[in-house]
Amino acid sequence: MAKKMALLIGVSEYGAGIPPLLSALNDVEAMERVLQNPNLGNFAQVKRLLNPDSVAMRIAIQELFKNAGKEDLLLFFFSGHGITNDDNHLYLATRDTAKDNFEATAVDANFIQTQSKSCYSKRQVLILDACYSGAFANGWHTKSIGVDIKKQLGAEGRVVLTSSGATQTSFAQEGATLSLYTQYLVEGIETGAADTDNDGNIHVQELHTYAKAKVQAVKPNMTPDIILDKEGYNILLAYAPKNPEAEYRKLVEQYAPNGELNELAFLVLKPKRKILGITDTKAEEIETEFLEPFRRRLANLQIYKQAFAKAVEQKYPLDEHILKILKDYQQYILGLRDEDVASIELEITSVKEVEYQKQLQIQRQQEEEALQLQQQAKALSQLRLQQEAERLQRQREAEAAEQLRLQQEAEILQRQREAEAEKNKSGYQLKTFQFETAQINKNGTGIKRITKNAEYFTQDLGNGVFLEMVHIPGGTFLMGSPESDESPISSESPQHQVTVPSFFMGKYPVTQKQWRLVAALPKVKIDLESDPSRFKGDNLPVECVSWNHTQEFCARLSLKTNQTYRLPSEAEWEYACRGGTTTPFYFGETISTELANYHGNYTYGGGAKGEYRGKTTEVGKFPANPCGLYDMCGNVWEWCQDEWHGNYINAPTDGSAWSNGSNNYMSLRGGSWVYVPHFCRSASRNYVNWVERGFIYDHVGFRVVCVVGRILQ
Repeated sequence: MAKKMALLIGVSEYGAGIPPLLSALNDVEAMERVLQNPNLGNFAQVKRLLNPDSVAMRIAIQELFKNAGKEDLLLFFFSGHGITNDDNHLYLATRDTAKDNFEATAVDANFIQTQSKSCYSKRQVLILDACYSGAFANGWHTKSIGVDIKKQLGAEGRVVLTSSGATQTSFAQEGATLSLYTQYLVEGIETGAADTDNDGNIHVQELHTYAKAKVQAVKPNMTPDIILDKEGYNILLAYAPKNPEAEYRKLVEQYAPNGELNELAFLVLKPKRKILGITDTKAEEIETEFLEPFRRRLANLQIYKQAFAKAVEQKYPLDEHILKILKDYQQYILGLRDEDVASIELEITSVKEVEYQKQLQIQRQQEEEALQLQQQAKALSQLRLQQEAERLQRQREAEAAEQLRLQQEAEILQRQREAEAEKNKSGYQLKTFQFETAQINKNGTGIKRITKNAEYFTQDLGNGVFLEMVHIPGGTFLMGSPESDESPISSESPQHQVTVPSFFMGKYPVTQKQWRLVAALPKVKIDLESDPSRFKGDNLPVECVSWNHTQEFCARLSLKTNQTYRLPSEAEWEYACRGGTTTPFYFGETISTELANYHGNYTYGGGAKGEYRGKTTEVGKFPANPCGLYDMCGNVWEWCQDEWHGNYINAPTDGSAWSNGSNNYMSLRGGSWVYVPHFCRSASRNYVNWVERGFIYDHVGFRVVCVVGRILQ
């Protein structure tokens, strides 16, 4: 006769490194109760084995399978820790199993499979309520790579029920005496709720389906599994109790599949209570018992919501460390899946995200304001430093200006003393004359007349003809033209500072009547033609005279007057021409034919075209320069004492002539009636190589200087 035999093993205590499992012994007791009940499991033989060592456990397992007949129904139940090694072999932990020696002290699943294969029974049910693929407690994790239960324990006619998936930990519900999976296995049998087809029988698959649904209602993350073959489907494990309470429970399950009984459901349930003869109190107990898993799950969701909200409140966004803790709490403690908590997290973070973005915006605004304040402070500091630097610069400039003023006053006094000395040495009484100079605007449209005074002496040449010599006080100036000039010329650079002692310079270019009187004086070296000029007129400038002729003129004049007369150096000529100005012309930025005699068909700067006279004009026709000298611009080129040099590199800085007698080309200054206005500039020099000492032409004349106590060769 077929027998029903069961071996129930519960292990609650372990060796070092493995936490206790308090519900294991209660699980065995509960399973024993339903299996021994003649109206439910009706097992003839149920053996309990509590906290065995590995030897006792192997012996009990061996005896279970060894003593069974072909028609017998065997049930092996284990509640405890399951552990896997690196090769994915499953081990069931015993009382003496420790973390570091579990392979030697636990029962290998291969041992159970070997015993099962050698057993004659074709109806075998193995129930493992264990963390067979991993254990988690007090910070200790076993490896959870995954276990092939069908390969290790499954076989024909054999059914294996597991409480959790290959990478999960089984749960014991907080406050409950049984592990979660065993609790609902027992409940499904005792209440008959697992008899889903209402045939009065509870088959293995029905029981597993019921328990799995109940477990996942509480712990959605927990996935109980079943491995069975065709014969396994037909294994009858227990009978469903036939009583009004079981029938009412099935009605409750029918009307509350999602764990909620609404008012419409009670339209049926309350009349059924009377029909079945169940009191309201008992009915409410059944309803509460059925709904408890769903309420637990809702409670877990609420617990997670509170934990997540607290974490978000303390710190947002959540860092990886906090997220890891929440994930472990969600999965391993509360048994919730990601999809279960997704809406909770979204609800909380969506509100927090808005606040966070506002805070970020405020923070960015504050940072920008702080940066602006910092930049303003920096700018203010720089401004203060700049202002202080400018103040110091102004102070230095003021000191330099004061020093310059004192120096200039000293120079003026020195020049006055020199002038007095020159006056005394010259033997001439200096007189003052008034003259008119002019200033022109950049466009050449406005000319301003200015009256000034200068000192001079007259040199009597005889026959009522006089040579007027204007006093030019000594000073320092910048000789040459800047690079910013219109069409700058290399021969006028580099600009350099020159200090010129005081001297006397002819008020006008030497006129034809002055030339005739001096040409009539005794010869010194060469003959002088009395009337060499092309354009005739007593007060016209003499022209068609060479540089050699001017040297003879000065020599004869010096002998007659007992004074030193000579040509001006280029430095003296430009210094006297500028008269303290720094503009291209001593009149200003441009020039007009109302102010000088040059080729008026050409312009300079913003000036306009004017009259082209085509000849020389009488001296003194146009306004004087600031020193009281006439015709320094245009009319005729004027010979200078210097030999020609292509630039001012190594030029003298004391006002002397740059000449050593080795160059046959001499310098000309001032422009002429036939030249364009560019050549009438104060810095302009004639640099063509045909200007030799013996050169004679109708646009070249000269004027003389007289230096008392200083002779330039």
